[in-house]
Amino acid sequence: MTARPYVLLSAAMSVDGYLDDTSPERLLLSNADDFDRVDEVRASCDAILIGATTMRKDNPRLLVNSEERRAKRLAEGRSEYPLKVTVTASGDLDADLKFWHFGGQKLVFTVDSAIDKVKATLGDLADVVSVGPELNWGLVLDELGRRGVGRLMVEGGGTIHTQLMAQNLADEVHLAVAPLLVGQADAPKFLGTADYPGGSTARMRLLEARAIGDVVLLRYAPKERG
Repeated sequence: MTARPYVLLSAAMSVDGYLDDTSPERLLLSNADDFDRVDEVRASCDAILIGATTMRKDNPRLLVNSEERRAKRLAEGRSEYPLKVTVTASGDLDADLKFWHFGGQKLVFTVDSAIDKVKATLGDLADVVSVGPELNWGLVLDELGRRGVGRLMVEGGGTIHTQLMAQNLADEVHLAVAPLLVGQADAPKFLGTADYPGGSTARMRLLEARAIGDVVLLRYAPKERG
């Protein structure tokens, strides 16, 4: 059986746990040095995944920005950019978003009821795979493993982070905590309500705590809960 990828969740959040505020402009939580750290982590991964909601809201290009890091990937016999992956149950995707027009290969996971719609929308912009009647993260990871993805970076949003943490599928979490308070009930949070493995007393192992300017990076191992 093909091994599933190592799953790394990456997020920047405010001290009160929010990924963004409710304004039309994206709230910049990280600083320049932390954005560079994220670029380095992206370069180390075989694939980067975001949800369709995050794609619609933030319209990211999701690239490795450093020419040096891209050149290193090529020198190692890898693609210049990691595979870019998204998941959608509704099939509501926009072919004009930046995600499709920058970087290397793209892959969409969807469900049986939406696959025709996604293929019609995207044409040859992406490979499209259905994982069955409903979204199944185990099947998503199995397929990524079959495609040679050994290390997967998940950059959101909160719904996806919550699902992967609740299903005990995240191997590592990178949290950049910014010295900001959002305090808006309708703003997106890093994690939502869920039945997390081990319950509220299960402590994850801390891998690293490091100050990056005014941001603190926390790295945890979710599967190693006491």
